[in-house]
Amino acid sequence: MRHIEGPLVSIDVGDRTATEVDIDGVLSSFVGGRGVATRLAAERIPTDADPFGAENRLYLTTGPMQASQMSFTGRMNATAVSPLTDGLLSSNAGGFLSRNVTGTGAAAVELVGASDELLAVHVREDGVTFEEVPALAGAEVPEVVEWADEEHGLNAEHTICIGPAGENRVRFASIMTSESRAFGRGGLGAVLGSKNVKVVTFDGDAESSVEFPAEASEVHREAAQSDNVMKRQGTTSVVDLGNEMEAFPTRYFSERSFEGHEAINGDVVESKKYRKGTCSACAFACKLPTRDEESGLETEGPEYETVMAFGGNCAVDDMVEIMRSNDLCDRYGLDTISCGDTTAAYLSAEDEFGNTELVHELVEKIAHREGVGDTLAEGIDRCHDELGVENWTAKGMEFPAHDGRALNGQGLGFATSNRGADHMYSTFYAYEYPLVERSEGFDPEGVTAEKAEKLVESENLRAFEDCGVVCRFSRDTLSPETFEALFDADFEDLLSVGARVVSIERAFNNERGFDRSADADMPYDIPGFEAGLDHYYERRGWTEEGVVPDSQISVDIAD
Repeated sequence: MRHIEGPLVSIDVGDRTATEVDIDGVLSSFVGGRGVATRLAAERIPTDADPFGAENRLYLTTGPMQASQMSFTGRMNATAVSPLTDGLLSSNAGGFLSRNVTGTGAAAVELVGASDELLAVHVREDGVTFEEVPALAGAEVPEVVEWADEEHGLNAEHTICIGPAGENRVRFASIMTSESRAFGRGGLGAVLGSKNVKVVTFDGDAESSVEFPAEASEVHREAAQSDNVMKRQGTTSVVDLGNEMEAFPTRYFSERSFEGHEAINGDVVESKKYRKGTCSACAFACKLPTRDEESGLETEGPEYETVMAFGGNCAVDDMVEIMRSNDLCDRYGLDTISCGDTTAAYLSAEDEFGNTELVHELVEKIAHREGVGDTLAEGIDRCHDELGVENWTAKGMEFPAHDGRALNGQGLGFATSNRGADHMYSTFYAYEYPLVERSEGFDPEGVTAEKAEKLVESENLRAFEDCGVVCRFSRDTLSPETFEALFDADFEDLLSVGARVVSIERAFNNERGFDRSADADMPYDIPGFEAGLDHYYERRGWTEEGVVPDSQISVDIAD
């Protein structure tokens, strides 16, 4: 099976030491990316670790595909115990960082401990160095990027960093890369902040010995020639469909469609797109550099989930105002979904829907934990009682669009996801809109044994994509046969790798109290839900309480 090569570079930011660890066995079994990080985390992070404690470890991992020049491979993985969900969680970001990480020669980078001083960590092909950066305290993301360029000659493509939100341990703070791309979900920016690390830079020219078949070039050619609507509108191309299907959360989830959707749909975003945007080596180019000519505001996006969170859910029908919210989140280092939803919760409590001035004020207050922002920075799960609103989270994570009340299989997917309410964990919504061939789709109503079985398969494939690392938007391009050629293994074996990753995540989280009761703690009812959980657990070989048997993971996490 084709996999990434190289050592684990373990960096203790408290002791300011770095060591290389041979992990060849882990690499050959888990390929790269999320799989390698999950396997290492399960072995090296105590299951009772405080997300903000020095014992928590943050992993940054690429995969074998980052040694190629194939489209859909400009992404990479980050993994740690999440301060938002309190479980082991992986997040994924695009941009241009992954190949610079690969250039250091490391297969994985691990950050552990906590620094007494605000720190920059520099990872190079020939070693790791540390630099105290007190002048960057409170700096926004663009300021940090500018500093790295001026002081070290490294542009945004070589950095990960946090803004004020990460320093202030906002539970949904992002790690930012390429300035506007985010490891968004789960608050991993706050983990970096708890270690007092402001920025990490990567640079090197290490060459990989991983070789790829002709299929990699064919994928790249097909991506370049594709006429997919996402090349023009990104994920906002789904706004009208989601609204029509009543799967577009509105006014803090009290409604499921937004009367102002035509003012914030894909056509509007496309009208403000002023150039192409992409990730490293990708010819698909689905990103959205946007500009409002009247105000001069420029940002990247907003994507569909941001349009939902700061648009429909806040009852804002002005695209420029949503762009401004998006830009503020990027500058401060905040997950747009969790921040938008939490802001919507406050608007609901105060009957202030549509108040854009208040929205932007709240984003700033959240990032700096000022006033009510200190409460909202904890996330909906921890502040909904104080606000007097319903708890619209799953496992502590705020919901994206693709409302599970309309797309019931996706609703089950939100429940079973080890990350909680994360649409990218299974992308089951694609089968219920559907965004796939209709012959592959499902009736969106109800949960059946067939849906539960397909959900398991989808989670497994998504997990393997995150090992590869391959972008979700490759689904119309990469067939099972293409996967087999790219990774030199049978497709079922690749799905098996994904299944093991999901089970290791789950077993770690079982130790932290996650079981059936956590899966079933949803803010709405779904027809056939309990039976669907039974089918899901049975298909995975877990107990009726959603616990992974020791025998299923003992080999994978043995000392």
